[in-house]
Amino acid sequence: MALMTVEPHRPEVFSPSRETSCATGSAGPSRMVYGALDLGTNNCRLLIARPSHDGFKIVDSFSRIVRLGEGLALTGRLCDGAIDRTLGALTVCRDKLQARGVRRMHLVATEACRAAANGPDFITRVASEIGLDLEVVDRETEAALAASGCAALADGQAEGVLLFDIGGGSSELVWLDGARARVARDENTIKNRIRSWTSLPLGVVTLADRFGGHDVTAERFEAMVTFVADAMSEFVDAARNNGRCPRFHLLGTSGTVTTVAGVYLGLDRYDRRRVDGLWMSNAEVTTAMSHLRAMPFESRAAHGCIGPDRADLVLAGCAILEAIRRAFPCERLRIADRGLREGILMKMMQKDKAWAQLPGARSGW
Repeated sequence: MALMTVEPHRPEVFSPSRETSCATGSAGPSRMVYGALDLGTNNCRLLIARPSHDGFKIVDSFSRIVRLGEGLALTGRLCDGAIDRTLGALTVCRDKLQARGVRRMHLVATEACRAAANGPDFITRVASEIGLDLEVVDRETEAALAASGCAALADGQAEGVLLFDIGGGSSELVWLDGARARVARDENTIKNRIRSWTSLPLGVVTLADRFGGHDVTAERFEAMVTFVADAMSEFVDAARNNGRCPRFHLLGTSGTVTTVAGVYLGLDRYDRRRVDGLWMSNAEVTTAMSHLRAMPFESRAAHGCIGPDRADLVLAGCAILEAIRRAFPCERLRIADRGLREGILMKMMQKDKAWAQLPGARSGW
């Protein structure tokens, strides 16, 4: 398949987390193929790439909605059907990793496995039956990885940016200090730029489980927005001390914001090339979400940017987005179709000094 070049990134440094080398040999990091897997509450996503002069080139990818956290908010456990769906998706991931000769990989699981009473048993089962070593990362690591994956899309002239990642079972909010973006690149790490962050124990799956997602009335939508606002109130209060310049904006990464962008663009089928990096005005976001909220369930299920697997979740995501917009009003939202997986890849390549070993590498990488 054709290689896709990701928009240039600067490698960032994170807190340590487990990584795996799955093969031995003499190939250096510049030729090594890397794999990053993000097993969330709703999706199982894999990205396979190799370093390039402008960041990395995608070799292969995979994404499947597995709803691992289905019913978790009610039972506290991963159900058998969700486990079976996820094992099937992870089998595909394993086969892709082997077929692409991946030599370095980091495979992470997030909120569903953090919260479920049988999460450790599931991780053990994945290792024994599929042969993949999943690490359940904490919320701070998840937020930092997501920030690193899409921070390159932040306005470089902004003194501060509110980055958010709306997940299936948790949602991360990160205040990035843009003022430090103008210092030397070696000092410009995500760790240094994060002024404050939080991880809310709610996402599109948990919110839809609680309030419903098929027929969402205006009253139910407002109830969801209020619920989210209450959950993020402490972070909002703390963030009031962060300065906001005229270029302050929101930077969103999630299926929610990419869906809003696809609806705004009038896409019949989702097109990452048109969505990733898109700027939307406040009015354009409002119009697109109003259009989504007006769609009956059947229309959402038939829409090329939503589909039947997400039709009952997208309005819960819109409610989370609306709560964030009300708490942090601004004129611009930038859409990122990138995030945690890209952050994982950047971390491994940075640790390996992969860019410095590329032929003709520029100084400073």
